[in-house]
Amino acid sequence: MSSDHDLSRRAVLQFVATGTIAMSLATFAPSVEAASFAVTRPIHIRSVSLKVRDLPVMTAFYNQIMGMDVLSRSEGESALGQDGQVLLTLKARPAGEPDDGRSAGLFHTAFLMPDRASLGRWLIFAAKNSVPFTGFSDHLVSEALYLDDPEGNGIEVYADRAPETWRWNGDQIAMATERLDIDNLVAGLPGDATMPFVAPEGFRIGHVHLRVGDTARAEDFYVGTAGLDMMAKIGDASAIFLANGRYHHHVGANVWRSRGAGLRNEAMNGLDDLAFNVSEPLMDGLRRRLIAAGSDFHEVGDTIEALDPWGTRVKFVSAA
Repeated sequence: MSSDHDLSRRAVLQFVATGTIAMSLATFAPSVEAASFAVTRPIHIRSVSLKVRDLPVMTAFYNQIMGMDVLSRSEGESALGQDGQVLLTLKARPAGEPDDGRSAGLFHTAFLMPDRASLGRWLIFAAKNSVPFTGFSDHLVSEALYLDDPEGNGIEVYADRAPETWRWNGDQIAMATERLDIDNLVAGLPGDATMPFVAPEGFRIGHVHLRVGDTARAEDFYVGTAGLDMMAKIGDASAIFLANGRYHHHVGANVWRSRGAGLRNEAMNGLDDLAFNVSEPLMDGLRRRLIAAGSDFHEVGDTIEALDPWGTRVKFVSAA
């Protein structure tokens, strides 16, 4: 989703500085949560890969600010994740061209906190460590914070409301972009700003939002071929939201700046690929749809790799 930009980081810092956050250690005790609804769907986001100019800086950001563990590192690549699962791979491309927001590519990677308190704690940490935000939104189904990484790749950090509270109109979910009640989000939480941040157990990528050239073509691929369902459209279909298993969205796609964009320039940094976990019983149907669509794809081990209409590599990994 898009975000409400009216509330600046200065306002967030004022919330923190003026004692809005009650120092109640009792509220800090983490609870053991089941896996988030988003990642228990038969098809859900597994991971994202980015091509980056400065690998050490980007690795440090996603480790120290976003809180992911560095699971492996080499001169040319870092893999970061949580609970032993790789969520983000950074690939060094120091000579790569800067990403262009008018091209097809990544709008944002959306990191899902396992609960609302974890989102509030991260907001406090980020504000006190002068992390610049680009927006804050209440989307009815979720509460979201927006920022960019050091190379301009968009990030959403969010927590879902309980799925049983979501509102539906048939198979279409009600979402909106409303002002986030930051005061309420951080109320009662300790003001810890210790570096580095440590992502909580269950931290995952909940969805990926893409810049595309045409939302109808995105729907053809991600719904007609990949097997997601249409969950919502904005007005004139300038943005669409797609998911599996009645999640609000695993994939967003918009043409807000990229309408008419063609194939993505391989020399450009930014999005390299995205991967889905796909329940094994659904893999045969995926193969049949790829063949019927005439898609160029190949299969290695438990992974099918295809290209979306803008040349983005999309991986489908068989999962039990």
